[in-house]
Amino acid sequence: MNRFIAFSLLLTLFISSCRISYKFNGASINYNTTKTITIKDFPIRATLVYPPLGPAFNEALKDIFTRQTRLSLVKNDGDLLLEGEITGYDLSPQAVTADAYASQTRLTISVKVRYTNTKDPQFDIEDQTFRAYRDFNSNLMLTQVQDELIKEIVAELADLIFNATVANW
Repeated sequence: MNRFIAFSLLLTLFISSCRISYKFNGASINYNTTKTITIKDFPIRATLVYPPLGPAFNEALKDIFTRQTRLSLVKNDGDLLLEGEITGYDLSPQAVTADAYASQTRLTISVKVRYTNTKDPQFDIEDQTFRAYRDFNSNLMLTQVQDELIKEIVAELADLIFNATVANW
């Protein structure tokens, strides 16, 4: 009986000391060599300019990297460098009705990205453009829906850029 209790205790200790950890955010970063990231502010270079877009995009990009990785955000000389510009803020008609008016309008935001991985240059990205869009009812003024659309589009763009740079599936 004592052997059974001893074996049970040992088995319990062994099982409780084993731990399997999975991360589902997709980040595949070697934290032994890569510890920091520099994310430069992305200026707006689009023909149409909505001033709150710049800060919203820049914060969303920094936020996704700090939330989903263990990288420290530094102003300069990071192991990873992310920079670029917002190149497009465009409206286009969609879903034309029988009377030749658009029932939907599409807001598209384009961002050009340069990514430098100083520890593993094979993953560098030079001038890749990312786009995301949302459609809205043409009966609404852009000013009525703009802030909510920006929030959604910026989140999608940040996710796309994150996946393209540090999520090597």
